[in-house]
Amino acid sequence: MAPSISATILVFFSITSTFWPAILSASVVEDLAKLQPPPDFNSTIITNCIKNPSLRYCNYSSPTGLHEIFKSTIVAAHLCNESNNPNCVESFPKIDLRSRPKITPLYLSFTFFWKFCPLTILSIDLSNNSIKGSFPVDILQCTQIQALDLSHNDLSGDVPIHLFSPLTNLTLLNLSYNHFSEGQISETEFFKRFNASCFLHSGLLPDRNKFTIKALIFLVCFPISVILMVGCFGWLCFWRPDFLPRVFRRKNKFTLPMLKAATGGFSRKNLVGKSEGVDIYRGVLRDGTEVRIEIYWDDDISREIRQRFVEECKVVAQLRHKNIVRVLGWCNSRKVRAIVTEWMEGKSVEIWLSSGSSPSWKQRLKILMGVVKGVCYLQEEWPEVGYDLSTGSVLLSDDLEPLISRFKVRDQSSSTRKIYNFGVFLLELVVNRMSGDGFDSGELGFIDHIRMHYPENLRKLIDERMKMTDNSIDQVKEVVGIGLMCTDQSNSHQLHMGQISDMIIRAYESWNVLESPTHKRSHGDRGKGHKRIQSR
Repeated sequence: MAPSISATILVFFSITSTFWPAILSASVVEDLAKLQPPPDFNSTIITNCIKNPSLRYCNYSSPTGLHEIFKSTIVAAHLCNESNNPNCVESFPKIDLRSRPKITPLYLSFTFFWKFCPLTILSIDLSNNSIKGSFPVDILQCTQIQALDLSHNDLSGDVPIHLFSPLTNLTLLNLSYNHFSEGQISETEFFKRFNASCFLHSGLLPDRNKFTIKALIFLVCFPISVILMVGCFGWLCFWRPDFLPRVFRRKNKFTLPMLKAATGGFSRKNLVGKSEGVDIYRGVLRDGTEVRIEIYWDDDISREIRQRFVEECKVVAQLRHKNIVRVLGWCNSRKVRAIVTEWMEGKSVEIWLSSGSSPSWKQRLKILMGVVKGVCYLQEEWPEVGYDLSTGSVLLSDDLEPLISRFKVRDQSSSTRKIYNFGVFLLELVVNRMSGDGFDSGELGFIDHIRMHYPENLRKLIDERMKMTDNSIDQVKEVVGIGLMCTDQSNSHQLHMGQISDMIIRAYESWNVLESPTHKRSHGDRGKGHKRIQSR
């Protein structure tokens, strides 16, 4: 093998001797890529191969291959000359291209040279050249080398450990100060052949400083991130639970920031009602639900009162009836208490009666019927819940469905007082309270005025805007009588709500009968027949 290599080197120099002056006149870095073989280069190669077919380049005879052989010959000649070896014609043991970043990539590009590099080359030093890219695997074809230095470059990617197996003579290796991919090289047999100093800052070994930094980052950042997450979750739970999934929300519990967001910061345009210590807002929750928010501004309320308020709200939030306003929840912050109910576009009965419209008897009877149903539901299902029954507290939906809107848990009012309040509501619904100028504007004066004129002057009592027929006067008379019985506190046999409900239901059903087309037609026929009898 050695004679063959020596012969190859001799051929390299015999070829280059014919045009070496031309090479000296040009820079290797700038002109090597441009050099062309002399006219007799191909014939010389062919002649050499005829004389000695065992030469390693003889099976590489294509035109492209011959061109590569020429350039590799120039590379070998140049490296041999730089080795300062007086026996360079036969051998040069070292390729030393340290700190030559311009010329080194050029030499690395001649794969033919590395494939057939002379066996005399024992050391390759390409350090400090800022070589970029992946590991230069071509130089590993010089399997006889004993030392390889690729330190202080910009090499990256994986190190082809499996290609080092044929390099049995390799004892010195330096891959330090590169950017190789970190792997499990420290656990391989390849790593055990060399000292760890061969791989310093190469990226192949786990960097303890990086590990320490990562550990510090983990130990510091992880607790901070956990604290931030817990803090954020806690903030959402206590301030804006409407941003959380329903499973994490406290049912019926509203916070002041939620109400503030729903009302646009309690803006004036959303303020729909106001009285002493109470503001009523219209709001829109985050899920799009329109609500009515009744806010009580109170700074000096005791803890017991606040606790009782919450307990009452928990009860009324369970009420479910079509004639009772649905309570969605409450707010109990340090300075504010609030009750959140569903929004109703309609108005109160009081406003409805005082408006310029002409409420009919049928409409009033329908409202009375709905109120009775709501009151009966409360008394039967929730006897501990009291209610404020007045024309100002009963709301009306768009289809004139009445809704009781104010409640009080553990109400101490007796059933007699509740019946009395219902009677007042009934009378105000039917009788025009402004019709009597001679009675006191108070509640008792209003009732006394009705008793004074009932039943003889019934038409004077009832709201003149109602267009009454002879058929409905008796009904109005019966209903007003029910109201007077409810407000008669001297009566030892006062009605209870079940009796009142039965009487109102009968009145409502009889009105439907009177209004039916069949009844009207039969009533008209009887009238015509009566006239015919009179005419006789």
